[in-house]
Amino acid sequence: MDFLRPATWQEALAAKAAHPAAVPIAGGTDVMVGINFDHLRPDHLLDLTRIDELYEWERGERTVRLGASVPYTRVMTELRAELPGLALAAHTVASPQIRNRGGVGGNLGTASPAGDAHPALLAAGAEIEAESVRGTRRIPVDAFYTGVKRNALAPDELIRAVHVDTADGPQQFSKVGTRNAMVIAVCAFAFALHPRTRTVRTGVGSAAPTPIRAGTAEEFLTAAFDEDGLWDSGRPVPPSVAKEFAGLCAAACAPIDDVRGTAAYRRHAVAVLARRTLTWAWESYRRPGPASGGAL
Repeated sequence: MDFLRPATWQEALAAKAAHPAAVPIAGGTDVMVGINFDHLRPDHLLDLTRIDELYEWERGERTVRLGASVPYTRVMTELRAELPGLALAAHTVASPQIRNRGGVGGNLGTASPAGDAHPALLAAGAEIEAESVRGTRRIPVDAFYTGVKRNALAPDELIRAVHVDTADGPQQFSKVGTRNAMVIAVCAFAFALHPRTRTVRTGVGSAAPTPIRAGTAEEFLTAAFDEDGLWDSGRPVPPSVAKEFAGLCAAACAPIDDVRGTAAYRRHAVAVLARRTLTWAWESYRRPGPASGGAL
């Protein structure tokens, strides 16, 4: 196994072009597990830890450009107001040591259906900035996941950054696991209110072959909010609406039975998480305060 260690982003792109099968490593929290268990044995590892720009983020007028290697710890401490859903998800990632090393770019590259960042990115409507020696493109997160642990990157592309709209309304994230820490999600759910466009978005993890959105549930809830005038009145969401939304979220899933949970349990849990995150987010919208973007 050869170890490639570029000093600049352009050197990294050139190395990836020369060795398309090279596996990028930054935090290493997924890659090293695969190597240690002999599930992964690449000919080349492409070390990105010397490239400082991957560890930087910047705020634009309405978006945050998050470098691929910005650690989860910094998302939690520096971007709580701008990206509350992703900050909540970051809190659930493994241990403090892994949160200090791992970043969103690695989660996206691995593309595991159980990755903690994916539901929050789906609910926020993120775009992935991918680059190669051929140029740069932006991939909508909805189109990024192509199969179990597969993504839309070309063999010579690397993830440079993730672009996420700054929250214009409350966002929530919740996860079910077999214990409280250091656990792979049995299922996870993210919910975001977008008052600017009067829409809602969801993200579901570990309940289908890829991270998904519950599109029919989103359409139903958006229509229900409009019909009942809830955006303007701020009245509570009717229980019947919350129940139907939860059921539609569960119906969007295609879970499996495995050692962490049954398909039936995952569907049930997604429905519970959908109702809870909707309630939490809507109460924050109705009664804005210091924690309106999600309690951390």
